[in-house]
Amino acid sequence: MRLLPMFPLSTVLLPGELLPLHVFEPRYRAMVADCLEHEPHDFGVVLIARGSEVGGGDERTDVGTVARIEALSRSQDGRYALLARGTNRLRVEEWLEDDPYPQATVLLFEDAAVVDQVAFANALDVARAAVMRVESLLSEMSGEEPSGRARSPDFDTGHHHDDVPDGDERWELCRRLPLGPLDRQRLLTAGDAVERLSLVAELAGEMRDDLFRLLGQG
Repeated sequence: MRLLPMFPLSTVLLPGELLPLHVFEPRYRAMVADCLEHEPHDFGVVLIARGSEVGGGDERTDVGTVARIEALSRSQDGRYALLARGTNRLRVEEWLEDDPYPQATVLLFEDAAVVDQVAFANALDVARAAVMRVESLLSEMSGEEPSGRARSPDFDTGHHHDDVPDGDERWELCRRLPLGPLDRQRLLTAGDAVERLSLVAELAGEMRDDLFRLLGQG
């Protein structure tokens, strides 16, 4: 168990992902100041299921991600501009009073160990191919070359994403799909790697079908 300051947002932070934040609300400015007093400079991010980021009174999901502050600047009026990176997943065990900002006791967790390596390899291949098809269609629509970063498990993680616990290609593929927050939350809460990769392939297939229709090929 771990006590963490929490920052409910209208977006989902995935492990390995960078999160830029402009912190202007007084309670969250206080949260950042408190985070900076402790090492590591961590806070939790969860998706707001209903409500707004500003003012409180929101309904929050119970699975999120630990965010670690990597860079920060403070303006003269006390606002912060910061860059944080997602690390471990967390599950909220208990919410504390918002005094002045949200806090919760959380349990950090990772994927269950891969038991069937063949099933995992197959799911990874299918998900990788599905993501590449989406990237190819998106590049056709934009006129830009596809990134091709899903071609090999040895892709460069130095640009935008980095290694984290559980942070191999199973998360890289999740981050690359341009999904909405509810689908990203489904990926975040998946119980194991094979389940998550299967969901990546399913969501990529749905996105591919939508893109085909937009291109007039479906």
